[in-house]
Amino acid sequence: MKILAIRLKNLASLAGEQIIDFTAEPLASAGLFAITGPTGAGKSTILDALCLALFGSTPRLDSVSPLNKVPDVEAEIGGGDERNLLRRGCGSGYAEVDFVGVDGHRYRARWEVRRAKEKIDGKLQASSQSLTDLDSGTLLASGKKREFKELLEARLGLTLAQFTRAVLLAQSEFSAFLKADDNERGTLLEKLTDTGLYSRLGQAAFEAAKQAKESLTRLEQQAGGLQPLEPGQREVLEREHQAQLEDLRKLQQQLKELEAQRQWLSELQRLENEREAARQQLQDAEGERESLTEARRILDLFDRLAPQRHRFLRQQELEPLLGKAADSLARLQHEAQSLQQRLDTLQSECEAAGNDLRAAEQARQDAEPRLVQARRE
Repeated sequence: MKILAIRLKNLASLAGEQIIDFTAEPLASAGLFAITGPTGAGKSTILDALCLALFGSTPRLDSVSPLNKVPDVEAEIGGGDERNLLRRGCGSGYAEVDFVGVDGHRYRARWEVRRAKEKIDGKLQASSQSLTDLDSGTLLASGKKREFKELLEARLGLTLAQFTRAVLLAQSEFSAFLKADDNERGTLLEKLTDTGLYSRLGQAAFEAAKQAKESLTRLEQQAGGLQPLEPGQREVLEREHQAQLEDLRKLQQQLKELEAQRQWLSELQRLENEREAARQQLQDAEGERESLTEARRILDLFDRLAPQRHRFLRQQELEPLLGKAADSLARLQHEAQSLQQRLDTLQSECEAAGNDLRAAEQARQDAEPRLVQARRE
């Protein structure tokens, strides 16, 4: 945990807004500094603001009896109430702290109190607290003090009691840290110096030593009454052990060779099985080939007829046409016979007419001299 800045407004003896930025010079490079000033200057108020922002309380009020009442506008409040730190005559005030948490993130814790409508004569309202993750800008807690307390302590790494005993000791309370028991003081120092890791390492080492001791005890119980051998006897046994190791290495070498031979024989058997299977497949294929001789002959004929296949197809297409043509041919042959008979008749008639014509012509020629003679007369 590391404090980055403290801001406050209208608390106790410090009026208005006050800012202490430990990340800016001259405080950023100061290894050690002190808060000094006359009584009433506000030194303790700065520390009160630190506690109020982180825990909503301050050690200065722990010694005040709750029976002591402080008059206020409309009522009385307990003397130990942190709202008493609001400066008189002010309507509101706050304490704000920026710090780096144990997880390395930057956070802002804020405590705030106000009067009704922030008027100086308004009724004092309940205080509120909030926690913001500055790296992500996320508001982690606001309003619920229990939720704020759990989140703040988890990120700060300290409770209020631890913080006021080890980080911020109230006046005359330094002896409280010295008088704390060893366990509580050790826990505080571990958190402040981040040496909890060494405690965990020590505990782990203790557990490991405990387990080793228990293992040794079990082994000794298993050994029973056995005693270590004399050096000479041990040397003899070691030589025997070495000889047996040498025999073991030889046997292991033989085992490797036998294993290689076994693998070779297995591979040979596998190849022979494959060869036999291939031979059987070849015989089956040859038998099937012989059974397909007739089929191959027919297929060969089909291959030979394949070029003439179009002619057979054309013949099938022409058969109906050929039937019609045969009918037409028969009809035409019949008609031709009829015409031939007619022609023969006509030729006979023509020959007869020719004969008659020739006879008539001959008769005319024979009668021509007489006709000429007759015309002359």
